[in-house]
Amino acid sequence: MNRAAAPAGAAGAAGGAPGGAGGAPGVPGAPGAGVSVPSLLLDGTDATFTQILDLSNAVAVIVELWASWSDGSRILAPLMQKLILEYGGQFVLVRVETDGNPQLTAAFQAQSVPTVAAIIAGRPVALFEGAQPEQSIRDVLDQVVQLAAQNGVTGTALPADGHGGPGGVGADGVEGEVAEPVEEPLPPHHAEAFDAISQGDYKTAIAEYEKAIVQNPRDALAAAGLAQVKLLDRLDGKTLDEIRADGAANPTDIDAQLLVADLDVSGGHVEDAFDRILALFTKADQATKDKLRERMLELFEVVGLDDPRVTVARRRLTMLLY
Repeated sequence: MNRAAAPAGAAGAAGGAPGGAGGAPGVPGAPGAGVSVPSLLLDGTDATFTQILDLSNAVAVIVELWASWSDGSRILAPLMQKLILEYGGQFVLVRVETDGNPQLTAAFQAQSVPTVAAIIAGRPVALFEGAQPEQSIRDVLDQVVQLAAQNGVTGTALPADGHGGPGGVGADGVEGEVAEPVEEPLPPHHAEAFDAISQGDYKTAIAEYEKAIVQNPRDALAAAGLAQVKLLDRLDGKTLDEIRADGAANPTDIDAQLLVADLDVSGGHVEDAFDRILALFTKADQATKDKLRERMLELFEVVGLDDPRVTVARRRLTMLLY
């Protein structure tokens, strides 16, 4: 699922490029230039993001906006870290905790969590929202590599820790090790679901979340996690081109149209997804309306029940149903 977008506008990077390997100045755009970083996995904050903008002049930066309360963030985090390390310095991953960094959250226009973007030569590039299948993320990163090269950003990050462990950026620009956030242990079925997701076993994850809901029908985190992993399962193994081509060729095929809506939600085009599904109600029989309603409610969970886009779509859905 290819979701790399054209640069969304200048972010105004300040200062020079970060130091290169061995303390020599980094040279933005020099093919394969080594860029010294404390780690391939960094934590970013409102106060320290200028250094990240500077870094993006030499090596592509991936920004992951997350929250501790978001099941989607928990699902996405291990996949992002795994893939960033696999690319061997072509990217630096910067994780931004949204609740503690409102300026960055607003700057990236993050309407849901998690949200993933790139910064290339100081310019933000919208990528996707929500958890994604591993191959979909890989496809996006491949496009970011191409986009970075087109903009002359071809440096290679050289982590001081030698393996890419978590690091932080200090207010003075000196990076160092930081402790990982301590999270409360997950309930058993949630933990089993996350283990299954990390292995790409979405069917097992779905079953575990369903068990959690049976035990506690008010488990909001399980409901949100179930919706997220069902979306991952539906998109798994399919490409953007395949999904869109099938939807265009079969405008009356409900399943094909719903899959395009899934794709739109995963790529952050939430209003497009909701509009597509709501438009199908006008000519649908009752059984089809029930199916459309079920998918809408699932996607509401994925986007977030407090999201204003969900509020508007829910009102429109109610009018169509009654």
